[in-house]
Amino acid sequence: MSFEFKPFHEMTPDDYAAIGLKAGLEIHQQLKTEKKLFCRCPAGHYSDAYDAEILRHMRPTLSELGEYDGTALMEFKTKKEIIYRIHRNTVCTYEMDDTPPFMINDEALDIALEVALLLDLRMVNELHIARKQYLDGSIPTGFQRTTILGVEGSIPFKDRTIGIIQLGLEEDACREVSDVGHRRVYLTDRLGMPLIETVTHPDMRTPQEAAEVGEILRKLVRATGKVRTGHGAAREDVNVSIDGGCRIEIKGVPSLARIPLLIYNEAMRQSNLLRIRALLADRGITPSTFASGDFDVTRTVAGTTYAPIQQALERGEQVRCVRLDGYAGILNEKTQTDTTFAKEISDRVRVVACLTGLPNIVHSDAASETLAAPLWQRIRQRVRAKPADAIVLVWGGQEDAESGCNEIAIRAREATEGIPSETRQALTDGTNGFERILPGPDRMYPDTDLPPIALPAKRVEEARGRLPEPPWVREARYREMGLPAEMLEALVASPRAGLFDRVVADLDVPAVLAAALFTQHAKLLKRRGLFLDRLSDDLIYGVFEQFSNGRISRAGVLGIIRHLLERDKDTGDGNAARAAGAEPDSLILGALDDLGWAPVDANDLESIVANVVKHATPVRPISDRDKRHRYLMGILMNDLAGRVDGKEVSQVLDGVLGAI
Repeated sequence: MSFEFKPFHEMTPDDYAAIGLKAGLEIHQQLKTEKKLFCRCPAGHYSDAYDAEILRHMRPTLSELGEYDGTALMEFKTKKEIIYRIHRNTVCTYEMDDTPPFMINDEALDIALEVALLLDLRMVNELHIARKQYLDGSIPTGFQRTTILGVEGSIPFKDRTIGIIQLGLEEDACREVSDVGHRRVYLTDRLGMPLIETVTHPDMRTPQEAAEVGEILRKLVRATGKVRTGHGAAREDVNVSIDGGCRIEIKGVPSLARIPLLIYNEAMRQSNLLRIRALLADRGITPSTFASGDFDVTRTVAGTTYAPIQQALERGEQVRCVRLDGYAGILNEKTQTDTTFAKEISDRVRVVACLTGLPNIVHSDAASETLAAPLWQRIRQRVRAKPADAIVLVWGGQEDAESGCNEIAIRAREATEGIPSETRQALTDGTNGFERILPGPDRMYPDTDLPPIALPAKRVEEARGRLPEPPWVREARYREMGLPAEMLEALVASPRAGLFDRVVADLDVPAVLAAALFTQHAKLLKRRGLFLDRLSDDLIYGVFEQFSNGRISRAGVLGIIRHLLERDKDTGDGNAARAAGAEPDSLILGALDDLGWAPVDANDLESIVANVVKHATPVRPISDRDKRHRYLMGILMNDLAGRVDGKEVSQVLDGVLGAI
């Protein structure tokens, strides 16, 4: 009996347990290094500009066992032209496979070691570089160099642990610009950047748990302060299965917030595909009895008013028809939210036959929405379809149309088996679409250009000595300090958490004041085009030191920070970002001079307040004491803001007014 899915927000853990949902993550995170992984080109320099284009065609190669990987064969069927847009400042001959690789980037390796230790992984003694085939063109060489640093670790989660299968270090791929027809275009600026891949066991039992575990892992890598942030710097692949199904990998999820709905829809898809298999079996359709036919119906559909086919005929393209014996009604069966089985077929035609213009098929289960009824009847007669049969039309150049027919039949036959092993693309509406066949072990083979790299115990222990506090420990400590939840969450994942700890411990700065700068104020500054990471740790520490010494007020902390960032932005010389040693003191003193914030001691403050009380003359006399207090505070803080806390000024003002 098939499971009846509720709306997403009504599903419960018991519902997911009933279908045996299991989910795991593969998180790819760019490392903050100056150079790429296997060459010495700069990392992190993004630009849409390019100096040249290179054309390549990809072909599969035999594995060490003399076999071809299924994914590679599928990509080869697409007959893609791959265009690489290259910029002289970010790409060298290594990326184009014209130069052997350099030795692995030691900076990247050390960062990866730290993350592996935070994940409590069992470290390998020796790194072995492997090649992983990628025939989609995302890597010009056709393979990615990758290695594994550690295996079988864990992280705490609620009342249990989540297993970590492994952590790998590998090079990033190109950025896709477009993929239309048989032409795919990439930018190569991201290519070769160091990337770690953290792979979890399928230990998450609800979609929400997967997102929560992803958040823990995000905080863990960010705690090092040595990973890149921003759009595209981290990408998640989500592995999903249910009882009776198989592992499906949803690729390239750009946001943790999108994970739950994607898992929900994939669980629904697998459940519905199992239901469709049962429907076909009830009709006597199994892998061994599956039957279909392929026909050229170009002349039959001549004169149609259905625009997509009419336009195809005007371009001189061929229209073909696939008869699926006994499949009437199956293509309209629901798979995902607002999605039917017909999309499974359309996706396969789009990806493999490269018929990327949509719609790329029409079918008899949706006859009323497409061709006129008499024309459908003529087509059915032409292909000798019975009432129980479904027919699917596809159009394109002759080779593409024939390839499309082949994919329609393959995907329809797979429905008799249940759920094909696939890699699928995350779509913005929370559903997913076919991307490629799930790769097998044949895509991996040893790299012969690089020798094994020893990981001596001394190097591992040195990395252990650099480890930040694990985020779950840090989070518990910050909660005890009384930080508000919104500050706590942001600070745990902040690379400035270590600086926060120093400021609070060394200078006795109130925790909430320091946390506010690194979380809430940092966001407000960013909206103004001012980025806190432009200032060195020493410079920010120096500003808090001025507060601790009573030289500036709470408001003055943010005032000086903002002034330093504005000056740094205006000059463009990066002085603030480079500040170190004695330089922070001079920069801070210079900022105080610029702002005119001379020191104010207790005697000076009382004199300033008394002078304002004596000489302030409102337009209309103020008899109410509270109103007069507010009026005088406005005048005083206009001069003293940043130098003295308003609370202290208010107390002195109360004393002066009380003495009158």
